[in-house]
Amino acid sequence: MTYAEICSALRAAGVENPGANARLLLEHFCGVSPAAVLADPGRDYGGGALNRALQARCARVPLQYLLGSWEFCRQRYEVSPDCLIPRADTELLVEEALASLPPGAFFADFCTGSGCIAVSVLAERPDTRCLAVELSEPALALAVRNAGRNGVAQRFAPLRADVLRLTPETLAVWPRPDALLSNPPYIRTGELETLPPEVRQEPRMALDGGADGLRFYRALIALAADWLKPDGFCLFEIGSDQAGELTALAEQGGFSCRVLRDLGERDRVAILNRLRIH
Repeated sequence: MTYAEICSALRAAGVENPGANARLLLEHFCGVSPAAVLADPGRDYGGGALNRALQARCARVPLQYLLGSWEFCRQRYEVSPDCLIPRADTELLVEEALASLPPGAFFADFCTGSGCIAVSVLAERPDTRCLAVELSEPALALAVRNAGRNGVAQRFAPLRADVLRLTPETLAVWPRPDALLSNPPYIRTGELETLPPEVRQEPRMALDGGADGLRFYRALIALAADWLKPDGFCLFEIGSDQAGELTALAEQGGFSCRVLRDLGERDRVAILNRLRIH
């Protein structure tokens, strides 16, 4: 099977960017660099592993799950169907955390998934420590492995817990954090079936934000109100149409809300700070 034939099969299956997908599959399963693939487009490739991966990708299994790892920020992460796939849009949250955390900060990352947010911050800021909270046991195990492979395990404390049921009393054994970070589930339940085929193969529990998509934000804001340091802040990834609702929720909880846009000019990260009462 040639590069062109692989591209054609992917295109026929509705896969976006079939050329990039084909080159990554060939690099991973055949050990051929993208440059070498393009230099000899008529070369015939075979092998059961490649064929099975191509069939799975044509069935819209996410490319990242087939490759088993993915780059995020400046680190590489193990990924599997147990976790949400790290996305470039989320790097905005990490960059804001790196710029805003005070020296020696302790922060919490809720719904940590693969651990990509927490681990990337820890990797870039050796002075920080983190509590990483996740309900899914397989996802939390994955996050622990990612902390180890990126050299931050000693500063990464995993906690299996349900964010929706956490209380400040439960967290009393931990220091009050300088920041709460989270990319929580925020898709409205009724919109889940309209998502692209690849996204629908990611864990539903990492996507479903309840009827209005705001269930986890309500819990996180309530937790922050009681547990966050007085001068602490929250960074939440949000849906592109949720800025107004997040601002209202934040103000009800005693926080101001400022929203950052991603490179596509979509609302992406909400920054919450306590309101000052004069």
